[in-house]
Amino acid sequence: MTATIGHGEQLWSRCDGCEALLYRKRLRRNLDVCPECGSHVRLGAPERLRQLVDPSSFAALPDRPDDVDPISFVDALPYPHRLVAARAATGLPEAVVCGTATIGGHPVALAVMDFRFLGGSLGCVVGELITRTAERALTDGVPLVLVTASGGARMQEGALSLMQMATVSQAVAALREAGLLTVSVLTDPTYGGVAASFATNTDVVLAESGARMGFAGPRVIRQVTGRDLPEGFQTAEFLLRHGQVDMVVQRRSLRARLLVLLAAARSARADRRAADRRLVCRPEAGQLMPRQPAAGPGGHSRVGLAAPPGRATSAAPDGRAGVDGPPGRLGGAPDDRAAAGRSDGVRADEGRADEGRGDGVRADGGRADGGRAGARDPWDTVRTARHPGRPTTLDYLDIAFDGFVELHGDRLGADCPAVVGGLARLGDRHVMVIGHQKGHNTAELVARNFGMASPAGHRKALRLMRLAARLGLPVVTLVDTPGADPGVRAEEQGQAAAIAENILTLSSLPVPVVAVVTGEGGSGGALALAVADRVLMLQHAVYSVISPEGCAAILWPDGSAAPLAARALRLTAPDLCALGIADEVVAEPEPAAHADPEAAGELLRRAVLANLTPLLDVPPVTLVRRRRQRFRRYGAARTGGAGATVGVVR
Repeated sequence: MTATIGHGEQLWSRCDGCEALLYRKRLRRNLDVCPECGSHVRLGAPERLRQLVDPSSFAALPDRPDDVDPISFVDALPYPHRLVAARAATGLPEAVVCGTATIGGHPVALAVMDFRFLGGSLGCVVGELITRTAERALTDGVPLVLVTASGGARMQEGALSLMQMATVSQAVAALREAGLLTVSVLTDPTYGGVAASFATNTDVVLAESGARMGFAGPRVIRQVTGRDLPEGFQTAEFLLRHGQVDMVVQRRSLRARLLVLLAAARSARADRRAADRRLVCRPEAGQLMPRQPAAGPGGHSRVGLAAPPGRATSAAPDGRAGVDGPPGRLGGAPDDRAAAGRSDGVRADEGRADEGRGDGVRADGGRADGGRAGARDPWDTVRTARHPGRPTTLDYLDIAFDGFVELHGDRLGADCPAVVGGLARLGDRHVMVIGHQKGHNTAELVARNFGMASPAGHRKALRLMRLAARLGLPVVTLVDTPGADPGVRAEEQGQAAAIAENILTLSSLPVPVVAVVTGEGGSGGALALAVADRVLMLQHAVYSVISPEGCAAILWPDGSAAPLAARALRLTAPDLCALGIADEVVAEPEPAAHADPEAAGELLRRAVLANLTPLLDVPPVTLVRRRRQRFRRYGAARTGGAGATVGVVR
């Protein structure tokens, strides 16, 4: 490769690793790896593509989505101003570059993230572009390569950015079902929602030498634990020692490693195609017929299986065609939003969709359009959601369910006390209930780790989800967590991958799933139990991509601006209904659930029954397809339309 100096680029560069002063051309010839100490310089997406793909083979995806500002976020600067500044600084339209290319002659679809653009954060447009790339891989029948570099989900887009973890993950699941190889390449840094979704739920995970990856960042972990971190914590070598990546690869060897993987996948796929062309005998008819692909859980073809008679196998890669059920209503999304043609539940004028709401009451205790009793400051709602007297999962299991039998353990050596689950009856129906467990006093909170699940907790939940699927039992999840456990041990045990696997599994679970946010719905730890057919929120619950305190510490010059951040994040139940993320607000007794847990439990029971019952007769394939369509809407695929009208229903 011929090294050139870009316009305005300095001739000399100092290595961050060894302080050596390096001639820039020499550094570029060495693929931006220090020849003295081997430190890998961060690469922008264009340079990464130049190093990985065959010359002149890259073709960008057409039709970049329009910009979105779904919650009109303003901190020290309005969000659109930050986008303009990032584009000017990087020359890129967004934090990812997506397209098709060849690597050593092997066709691939690939998405390359760029940390220079707002920290490589995952927002609606980024999620949309990566999802389209995965859908292109599915359409073309080629492997998907993801190169990650991100600080996590984009706070300025609120909970919609959190939903991108599920949107991309279910696209990865469709590729898995189709037998297509998916590879992620972790580069420095990869954290938060990206680490806990598509960076770690692919078939093969490579880590570039010098990369760091984890769910929680080092600063957060130090603040929470008050401990110094181990030497080399969260580095590629640390990840390899703890079994979280397949290999650590020097930059100069990365293309060659990808070639080996792509060649193996191409050879295996060719063998499968040859087998599928062979004639097989249909015994009952006594005739020969070609072997047909069967529909996977998401409605996509799975190679090498005979299709059951009468089973439809056609569905668009993005799940936007072949939908069963009423036109314009997918997976419980608000009818007015679907009719308006809006995919993300945001009004075209970018105004707040919760203005001008009306009042109404429903006997089952659910607020179908997500109201609030009068104007309430979001920060007050956050504090109410955290009230130690609020009913916990075990309280609701005692009040709203019957005959609960708790099932313990992840079967891999641990039983996380922050997650409880087991079999119960709801009315005359047996269900699997899984939820976060906090406590009502300091001793209980400490014993339950404040409801922050460890990897063992997420794996216990995963085991129970899969058991429910085998038994054909509906799943009800109760979400109440400030977030996943950010401790050192959690990172050593693969917190990011544990969350990612839950999200991916829920996107394919062939039984009804109803999630209820009963208190705090904190980030990826909440989403790990909330990829559902119906998402309900209690009246004084919150659901957010980040805590108000965390958001204020990052985006505001004054860390005490948490109340301002709470208002900006649009995290209340009416806000989440207006965005189309929550389907219904469940009323609480006055002034809130902690004042009358028995009444709160009865309201929750009625709301869950009302939402679960219509799902029980939906065929599994249709159920999964609708769930995927639901989360596919949380991107930037389309613009225009209006959000849900917000009102009070009690």
